[in-house]
Amino acid sequence: MEVSVLNIKGQETGKKVVLNDAIFGIEPNDHVIYLAVNQYLAAQRQGTHKSKERSEITGSTRKLIRQKGGGGARRGDIKSPVLRGGGRVFGPRPRDYWYKLNKKVKLLARKSALSYKAQQNGIVVVEDFDFAAPKTKEAINLLNNLKVSDKKVLVLLSEVKKNVYLSARNIQRVEVMTASALNTYKVMNANVLVVTENALKLIDETLNK
Repeated sequence: MEVSVLNIKGQETGKKVVLNDAIFGIEPNDHVIYLAVNQYLAAQRQGTHKSKERSEITGSTRKLIRQKGGGGARRGDIKSPVLRGGGRVFGPRPRDYWYKLNKKVKLLARKSALSYKAQQNGIVVVEDFDFAAPKTKEAINLLNNLKVSDKKVLVLLSEVKKNVYLSARNIQRVEVMTASALNTYKVMNANVLVVTENALKLIDETLNK
């Protein structure tokens, strides 16, 4: 699949790049996309939730009523989970929600996500660029020139460019990241990928295994 290379003014440069069919032309696998997205979201969870169990509640350990013969459940001290204000039974504890996913599964998921974007004509290739200074107006002009200002955009660069990042960080629905940090969730969450030429080469080198 051939894609025209644009400049930052949105004009065709006359150059074309070929999207690797081994990455952008495969039959997408929905299940591995689900697994990769689920793993990413799980890893974002702080896992700091905590509720007090009966051993952590402050209160007397004296039994309030006799254990049997009262007609109700035995309940022990005032910290019993049966009573209001008592400890919680099997409450949430701090934990890490991250779980392992095989490398080949994650690789296939990224290829599948990129294939979906290629099928939807959601990939725009631009010449490598940088801004002289961090200006939000420059980033807005770029999006307007590429006619993607009304969409959720993921800009992929070959390397960290601070001015580009700072220029785009205040724009809603726009995210800038390096191609080496690309993951399935970010691809699926965007409507359009704006990819520089060198970033495209980096994606090809990374995923063409």
